[in-house]
Amino acid sequence: MADQTQPWAERTVEVPPQPGVVPPQRDAFRRGVAAVGQSRTPRTEQFPAVDSGGWTGDSSPRRPMGWHLAQLRRGGEWSAAGALFAFVCWGIWAISGRGDLTAPLLTFVLSLLTAVGLFALARLLGRLVLERQLGRVRRSARGAHLVTALFLAGVGVAYLQQTEWVVSAWNWVTGH
Repeated sequence: MADQTQPWAERTVEVPPQPGVVPPQRDAFRRGVAAVGQSRTPRTEQFPAVDSGGWTGDSSPRRPMGWHLAQLRRGGEWSAAGALFAFVCWGIWAISGRGDLTAPLLTFVLSLLTAVGLFALARLLGRLVLERQLGRVRRSARGAHLVTALFLAGVGVAYLQQTEWVVSAWNWVTGH
């Protein structure tokens, strides 16, 4: 008899001899081989319950926090490039103002906070559309980083459009 502490262990069932029934040649269970012509008694033991993944019904495996952080970093060069461009353009605009830098600094910080919110919104939409609706697994945050970079590039261009000497230089180059 198998170990009682392990419910998955192989167990043999003693079947009383019946008239006209030939006992099986092999007693052990072999995977992939069906018992033919035997009267088998049904199993009466219960199988262990398996958790289906929680209340949400999500059967995807839980991943460690490091995996999620690595996923967020992929594509980060796009956001970094957009932030650098916005910072340079902001610096040109702020220095051209020749005044107190408190208000321009607050403007730049609010622009960065808006970019972070836009990144979070893009990640949320990606989760809802790609993972929930389409059943795909996202392996990076490149799309959200690209959207954030485009926003920050637009912010940088807006700063340059408010700088008088940059606008006059642009008009001189384009011939307007």
